[in-house]
Amino acid sequence: MKKILIVEDDPELAFLLKRCLESGGYQVITACDGEEGFSKFITERPGLVILDLGLPKINGYEVARKIRKEREDKTPILMLTGKGEDADRIIGRVRGADKYMTKPFELEELLEQVKSLLKE
Repeated sequence: MKKILIVEDDPELAFLLKRCLESGGYQVITACDGEEGFSKFITERPGLVILDLGLPKINGYEVARKIRKEREDKTPILMLTGKGEDADRIIGRVRGADKYMTKPFELEELLEQVKSLLKE
């Protein structure tokens, strides 16, 4: 079973994503801020990280940078955020995002991106 870490500070969205991904057969871990997210990344070693940008404690850009710096990690990162400007997308890619999706989004599209990143 593939393990996915969701780092999202909106509890309702985190719950929705967790339920959706679990129904798709994934094991899901959640974190509500960047600090907790990075800590869970280290301890849980997920196969994919879904990462919001506007997080408390450590923002999503910094979490992505730290993940990439961690033994040059290649774990796929899907940034899921309300920031849709081109500059945000560019910064996201520079910091290590493999995919960048903006809110609001379709759950089907998210699942397709997850499958693509996990090479299923």
